Amino acid sequence: MRHFHEFQLKGRRVVKRVDINSPVDERGEILSNPRLERHGKSIRRLSDVGAKVIVIAHQGRKGCADFVSLSDHARLLERITQRQVQFLQSTDTDKVRSAIEHMENGDILLLENVRMWEGEDEEPHKSLLVKTLAPMADIFVLDALSVCHREHASVVGLAGHLPSAAGPVLQDEIKALERIGGGDLTLLLGGGKAKDSIRIMKKWLEEKKASRVLLGGMVSILFLDAAGHNIADSHAYLKANQLLEHTKDAKELLARHKEIIRLPEDVGLDINGDRVEARVNAIEKGSIKDIGENTIQKYSEEIRSAKRVLVNGPMGVYEKKEFSLGTERVLHAVAESDAYSLVGGGHTITAIRHFKISEEKFNYVSLSGKALIQYLSGKELPAIRALRENKKSFPI
Repeated sequence: MRHFHEFQLKGRRVVKRVDINSPVDERGEILSNPRLERHGKSIRRLSDVGAKVIVIAHQGRKGCADFVSLSDHARLLERITQRQVQFLQSTDTDKVRSAIEHMENGDILLLENVRMWEGEDEEPHKSLLVKTLAPMADIFVLDALSVCHREHASVVGLAGHLPSAAGPVLQDEIKALERIGGGDLTLLLGGGKAKDSIRIMKKWLEEKKASRVLLGGMVSILFLDAAGHNIADSHAYLKANQLLEHTKDAKELLARHKEIIRLPEDVGLDINGDRVEARVNAIEKGSIKDIGENTIQKYSEEIRSAKRVLVNGPMGVYEKKEFSLGTERVLHAVAESDAYSLVGGGHTITAIRHFKISEEKFNYVSLSGKALIQYLSGKELPAIRALRENKKSFPI
């Protein structure tokens, strides 16, 4: 996979696919966020070397409240890049071509939401966006792992027509994932997406690269149930959310890797709204909402002695103060350890901000969601494949 710095960018028309999909407030206004900050800095890097930067991105989904124009994004990107960002609120091909033809070195042009373009998610190599941009551009730079699982025109389409490379944000993310995959890994898995956690566990355990797996959140409750523990009222939640269908996988993983997979030895129970500590072999009633204090201490010790730590998902219902203990302390242990740490997943990042832990204390905080999970599960991502297969010559 080639990287953006391998070729001369000055004076080149560079189509750069970024991910600035952002939260929208109740007034319909775009909120500034880490994605905008990180991608804004990467756009500035291309502008600084004299590239003509044509930025393409999406916002929301059709039919959803956050499916809006990128006009506000342009204003926020101007603040981040400290450069003028021209926004073209149109998918008219003649207007787009004219805007690109009039670009000077270092100019930044943001095109309208790619999901407003005809054929974006239906004909990746023949869409209107590709037909418009391919003849007008010199190079395609893909710069967002978070969209690499999508076979959309703006993600894989241009790689079939132009010399293509990974941008700085994507490059940093791949480097972080390659480093975390060096072996002797401690997996810290929580949250409610049991299927994703099981897929990650299977890959890393089968390849013998994970030395420890520390479970929390709903994932740990599923495994406690699979191990034969009474989980009281939490069983109804597993059933209602179709998590019991993963019981067989959980049992098989426990049977094959019982020395590596760590289950909570105690938990924080919700009994009438109060936190009640209980050992897992003595649960009689209540819902499991957090890992217990003894487990917190043991997990923290394991993390402090780890070489590499991958974190995906909170340890409990951290939004409620009574059940925030596990997530807060374990995240602090990761932040304070000497281990190389990669943190991923929206809920995990939200938790870090909730507890006001500096993101700089982690080696890499991934902005990706589903694509990250697929990568960690060993599934090939269409966009990464497209970049690796791209053999088109760079312009001289």
